[in-house]
Amino acid sequence: MESFVRLAGFLGVLLVMASWELIAPRRTLTVGKGWRWSTNLVLTVINTVAARLLIPLSAAGLAEQAAERGWGILNLIDLPFAIELMLSVVALDLAIFGQHVLFHAAPWLWRVHRVHHADLDCDASTGLRFHTLEILLSSLFKLGLVLLIGPPVWGVIAFEVVLNATSIFSHSNVWLPAWCDRGLRWLIVTPDMHRVHHSEVPAETNSNFGFNLSCWDRLFRTYRDQPAAGHDAATIGLPWPRDEATCCRLPGILRLPFRNPPPS
Repeated sequence: MESFVRLAGFLGVLLVMASWELIAPRRTLTVGKGWRWSTNLVLTVINTVAARLLIPLSAAGLAEQAAERGWGILNLIDLPFAIELMLSVVALDLAIFGQHVLFHAAPWLWRVHRVHHADLDCDASTGLRFHTLEILLSSLFKLGLVLLIGPPVWGVIAFEVVLNATSIFSHSNVWLPAWCDRGLRWLIVTPDMHRVHHSEVPAETNSNFGFNLSCWDRLFRTYRDQPAAGHDAATIGLPWPRDEATCCRLPGILRLPFRNPPPS
């Protein structure tokens, strides 16, 4: 049931956002979409298989065991289910925000995370593009969060469905009216808001860390309204690497964490 819900949510949102990008794109892409999408989707399949083989216990499965054994904060207190569901989703969202900040701050984690930022365009497929090592580390982190928080099983499933959906949405290359973007930003991360995070300008890369709720960036003062160059002129990606073989082909992507920038 868990796998079906997650897969249905994933495919549904991806299809909607991919269609929206074709109908109303925000920016002109710089790299052929076929190569980038096929590479990013193949990487997603590799990550899914690797996580299933190397970490067979899912976060939802651990949440079920935690509930039976009384592990975690929410399993030690008696709250209405709706409140537990809401608290667990918000707490997990904050924790993933913190994880994202840490992946930028710690040099060895940034080596892995820069695979996500090395994409030369930002669209729905970028929201799925993470190095396999990052997916494995993130999976272990989620298991630790489940043991600490003790969320209900459906809280974990709801969070993971929302996280996948908002990651695809916030990375999408879609046009939204300015008034709609401004309104949505008070609750959730919009594509224009998160695109700032994918600018090659370091001060912009280290801002707007949220995927789902936008309040964390405002609360922790990492919010940046717009890229300095504007959305149309901003350069997406990193100062290094900039070549398609490294940034948009699977062998280059998988090797990237183990490479050093050339001497300046």
